[in-house]
Amino acid sequence: MNKRLTIAGKELSSRFFLGTGRYPNPYVQNEAIKASEAEVLTFAIRRVNLEAPSEDAILQHLEGMTFTYLPNTSGAKTAEEAVRIARLAKASGLSDWIKVEISVDEKTLLPDPIETLKATEILVDEGFVVLPYTSDDPVLCKKLEQAGAAAVMPGGAPIGTGLGILNAYNLQLIVEQAEVPIIVDAGLGSAMDVAQAMELGADGVLMNTPVAKAKDPVKMAQAMKYAIDAGRLSYEAGRIQKKKYATASSGLPSFISN
Repeated sequence: MNKRLTIAGKELSSRFFLGTGRYPNPYVQNEAIKASEAEVLTFAIRRVNLEAPSEDAILQHLEGMTFTYLPNTSGAKTAEEAVRIARLAKASGLSDWIKVEISVDEKTLLPDPIETLKATEILVDEGFVVLPYTSDDPVLCKKLEQAGAAAVMPGGAPIGTGLGILNAYNLQLIVEQAEVPIIVDAGLGSAMDVAQAMELGADGVLMNTPVAKAKDPVKMAQAMKYAIDAGRLSYEAGRIQKKKYATASSGLPSFISN
């Protein structure tokens, strides 16, 4: 349908990154994963048994399907904590991909910009494929890219709020100046929000709560998949310019000639 998303040399057919927490049961989780057609699955490292990751229930998904795992450092409050968690995950054989997630404020769960940048720099130097979760600050997103992030993941709104994209202007600036993929992560709630993110030029979307906590997670996963595809196609097609006044789809001469 369109050019594939490439991160750190890895080609992905899907632009949907899906979280694996908060589903009502493992069966619904697996059916939602199947419906989403996501290739990248994310999860909190603190929820995984690192002593036997291959046997961990969280990582048991669909037989015959291969996923790229994106473990995250959720729960870390400093760069040092995030780096330590990432090293443990890599040593256990989980993945060398890591989503840096550092929050200090338990109420908003907004990412700490200074600690996030510091952890990104350290982990990039250690050879990790780093995808930092950050706020929708264009300056910070560019600094994370310059620090070596393989992709940058600005939030549309605080995690789990479902408020949608609160600052479309900032997100568009982030996309316009980026030379690495931009994955919108956090705060989305519906297919409408997802389509907007993609129409603004985002390269992909990461979601967990909007799917897992929907009344029907499987149908929502499918809806989000379609919204990603539709929004991307709309972005590539190029929308018409907004105008203050109406323009007839058929000009006056055409009516006269009839």
